Amino acid sequence: MFIAVASCISAAAQTIDSSKSGVKFEIGNMGVKKVKGTFSGMKGTIDFNPQNPAAAHFDVCIDASTVNTENEKRDNHLRNKDFFETDKYPEICFKSKEVTKTAEGYSVAGKLTAHGVTNDVTIPFTFNNNVFEGKFILKRLDYKIGEGTNTFMVGNEVEVTITCAVK
Repeated sequence: MFIAVASCISAAAQTIDSSKSGVKFEIGNMGVKKVKGTFSGMKGTIDFNPQNPAAAHFDVCIDASTVNTENEKRDNHLRNKDFFETDKYPEICFKSKEVTKTAEGYSVAGKLTAHGVTNDVTIPFTFNNNVFEGKFILKRLDYKIGEGTNTFMVGNEVEVTITCAVK
């Protein structure tokens, strides 16, 4: 439902290509179907060297008001105080603490802030052809998003996929 944004600080910072970057999400709805959506407006700088991941740093934000489920009524509801409160919390941000090499690619541990709440998250990711791709599960209620919503109607676990292209 929401997602993270990543930026790195190392030897040579890369610039995020917002037109090729974004966040996709998928969440259960009414126990039988899934709602899919996106966020756009990713911004930040990334400093990542695959030969020295320990020196990498991510500090990226995404525009929470860009939530898009291809249903205008639902999207407007997601922007209001029942969910993201985008007037009060306009961005969803991620700031890394540690990046490590793994057998499958890389892993970044850091702080994800959404809806005024900050929690630790770990995001496994790959980096190929100047594109970072990461996928993880988060719990929306950990961020107090849609607290008054029945979890049968709207699931708690959100599958998040981040694509971040850099120049």
